[in-house]
Amino acid sequence: MPVTDVTHDFESLNLTIVAEFAAPVQRIWDLYADPRQLEKVWGPPSHPATFVSHELTVGARTTYFMTGPEGEKYAGYWIVTLVEEPTRFCFDDGFADEDFNPNPDMPVSKNEFRFEAIDSGTRAIFSSTYESRQGLEKVLAMGVIEGASSAINQIDEFLLA
Repeated sequence: MPVTDVTHDFESLNLTIVAEFAAPVQRIWDLYADPRQLEKVWGPPSHPATFVSHELTVGARTTYFMTGPEGEKYAGYWIVTLVEEPTRFCFDDGFADEDFNPNPDMPVSKNEFRFEAIDSGTRAIFSSTYESRQGLEKVLAMGVIEGASSAINQIDEFLLA
């Protein structure tokens, strides 16, 4: 399984997932830059993602939804804040309504995705920081660790296809 470590820290309001992939940094970057590839691995297997808009450029707004087993849809958005191809990008990630308007009742996280070359391929560090302890607690209670880990763990299989 690609996920090698998961930590959360209520002091820094941070959740970090580390994973290793048997693919070069550029290949992992390409997966995150291409909405058709990204939607194959963004949601957990039970909630596949569909990206409506996606571009890794500063200021771009990504919109997507995940579809649950009963057809229910959960929308989200990103605002891209930094791009350093092929090693790092940052974005604000939030929950949205069906028209992709931000849901003010849900937390927004500031995210940094970094890709580092290692002997076996790429180490990815997925870091999310929340504005409050309540926000971090809320996503932890919703199962963000399990959902994100199962989504990330799909990547190796996708890359082999």
